[in-house]
Parts: sequence; C-alpha cells; structure tokens
Amino acid sequence: MGLDDKAKHKVEETVGRGKEATGAATDNDSLRAEGKTDQNKAKVKDKVTDVKDKVEKKIDDLG
Repeated sequence: MGLDDKAKHKVEETVGRGKEATGAATDNDSLRAEGKTDQNKAKVKDKVTDVKDKVEKKIDDLG
C-alpha cells in the first residue's frame, strides 16, 4: 500500500514542480505559489505514509 501512495505523492510533487516552473516562466506568482504548495503537500503526505508504514510494521512484529 505504501508504494502506491509514494508513487501518487511523487506524481503530485512533479505536477507541483511543473506548476511552479510554468508560473516562473509566465511571471504568474499565483501559479508559482500553487506549485510550491502542491510540492510541500506531497512531501508531507509522503512522510505521513512513511510513519504509517513503520507503525503498521511494528504492530505486525508484535502480533
């Protein structure tokens, strides 16, 4: 499950980079900021997935 989530987050981060680059190229500060926000959200989701996977592994190890 974690790998699927990680792949989705990587796609979201890449789309965010594209938005940021497009915003920079077109001098669109709003699009640039949206791209940065998308990247940061994807990174946070990725970290949450890491923690979730570690917790699930610990639970499995205990059981």
